[in-house]
Amino acid sequence: MEWSAELYAHAIAVEREAARRYAELAWRMTEQGSEEAARLFAEFAALQAVHLAALCRRNEGSAPADLTSDHSWPEGSDPLARALQAERDARAFFAQARRVAPDPAARALADEMTVEESGHIERLESLIAKKA
Repeated sequence: MEWSAELYAHAIAVEREAARRYAELAWRMTEQGSEEAARLFAEFAALQAVHLAALCRRNEGSAPADLTSDHSWPEGSDPLARALQAERDARAFFAQARRVAPDPAARALADEMTVEESGHIERLESLIAKKA
């Protein structure tokens, strides 16, 4: 299996799960009256959906790869903590992929995903610090 194809499968799975979960959390935070968190989650849901569509377009025509990891979000009652942990897990996955990927295309995709996840982590940590 080509590394890039497998990494695209993982990136698509991560983005699909994140788009779905952020949309759910945005609705939940709106219901709970936490407008700042709701806005951030809604923004992240939209960003994830755009990135997911771009990844799917870039991967069009490639044979689907089997996933070797589960990218489901952790369970828990604190939405911010769940989102932060999911972003940290995704960043760690892509950082490791970057270290071991044998081809430049896979390393470039892993870099792209690591940077994206790092940006989400920073914003979530900032929101969590404000709430503390």
